[in-house]
Amino acid sequence: TGQISEEVARVNSRLNIVGLVGSIDNDFCGTDMTIGTDSALHRIMEVIDAITTTAQSHQRTFVLEVMGRHCGYLALVSGLASGADWLFIPESPPEDGWEDLMCERLGE
Repeated sequence: TGQISEEVARVNSRLNIVGLVGSIDNDFCGTDMTIGTDSALHRIMEVIDAITTTAQSHQRTFVLEVMGRHCGYLALVSGLASGADWLFIPESPPEDGWEDLMCERLGE
């Protein structure tokens, strides 16, 4: 019925509540890593591994966009782990002229 009887309330007068943050973005303060972040990062790395093979064999450049809304944690960590040449995150917008720098890098 969605209600606690008086007897149950009396026996269990104290209720401990634990909150677990679920967000793949890892954008909550006060916690090292939110539930879902590790799974998302693992999946991103699987995709990067698959794309890297194709990029190398066909001498192509790929742009990968990951989830993260206003938090660049997934992009930052996956970019560092994969050795990305360029990384854009909302916390640190690109400087003016980034397009020219990227073209130079792609020409190497």
